[in-house]
Amino acid sequence: MTIQHQVSDELLLDYATGVLSEGWRIAIATHLALCPQSRRRLALMEMAGGALVSDLAPQSSLPDEDRSWKALKQRLESAKAQGETPPSSRNPESALSIVLPEPLRSYVGGDVDSVKWRPLGRGAYHLPIAVEDKSTRVRLLRIPAGKPVPEHGHRGRELTLVLSGSFHDGDALFARGDLEEADEALQHQPVATEGEDCICLAVTDAPLKFRSWLVRAVQPILGI
Repeated sequence: MTIQHQVSDELLLDYATGVLSEGWRIAIATHLALCPQSRRRLALMEMAGGALVSDLAPQSSLPDEDRSWKALKQRLESAKAQGETPPSSRNPESALSIVLPEPLRSYVGGDVDSVKWRPLGRGAYHLPIAVEDKSTRVRLLRIPAGKPVPEHGHRGRELTLVLSGSFHDGDALFARGDLEEADEALQHQPVATEGEDCICLAVTDAPLKFRSWLVRAVQPILGI
């Protein structure tokens, strides 16, 4: 199945050059594990970058951030080589048995059926994911089938990667592997499609701007 909503060229180039912080890299790397088209685009960017730096002298040591980037790339290459876990391990009747691709699986510590979800209210759940770089918040979200998330805007950037199920945002449909990029210009209310809970990876660098005063009241407690 062709992924309809791929990572933008701008973000993919930032990923290729290693300037993204950890939270963004997790989202992009997981999208790449699901999207052959984006992997091909990344390969072209890395080939072009390699040609530009091929004459530079190698460095004997790397800063911590570069070592982290190298380790994440190794995780991604391992995921590419191994592929996703065969479908025989999945329960088609339940989105909760969905297999997570690397590198996300290592951060979560297993697949979705092992996640200890925390309630967000209105049937929604989340799982905060610990990262060393505190400039972003990373979490899994589980939105009930057919239900909307509270209407909100953004104070910064948000990446939402669909792992299971799907959601509508206006006329656009986002399914497994699709990546939605949002910024301060977007005010929206995504709605999970009927028939299956929508499970996503969400990364933000600033609190969301909720329209509902009730959601705003509990927002500091929930960390969203």
